[in-house]
Amino acid sequence: MSKKIIHTNDAPKAVGPYSQAVSCESKRTVFLSGQIGLDPKTGVLVQNNFELQVRQAFNNMKAVIKESNASLENVVKLNLYLTDLSKFDIVNQIMSEIFPEPFPARSTVGVLNLPKGAEFEAEAILSL
Repeated sequence: MSKKIIHTNDAPKAVGPYSQAVSCESKRTVFLSGQIGLDPKTGVLVQNNFELQVRQAFNNMKAVIKESNASLENVVKLNLYLTDLSKFDIVNQIMSEIFPEPFPARSTVGVLNLPKGAEFEAEAILSL
């Protein structure tokens, strides 16, 4: 995969660990469904801890990425959904620990509700 980061000073700088845009040439594109903080062994949502929900959702995403014969480096676009946008900085911190640079493009959206009462959901597009 050839991944090129696109940046211009004529648009606002990213306010987190993501790139303004990512261009890629790929042989295969993988679209991951949204992942929430469900424990894969029990199917139960991680409760009462936003940070642990975020980490579990990203761990679930990494498992699907691995099964796709890919890695986090193949993620070119993330869509993140939060029920409380005041926790945006927590997500940025965790994401900067998990994802390698150069970061993928990303959108973050505040939503009223998520499945199973989750506070966070992440979906991704991979280019291989």
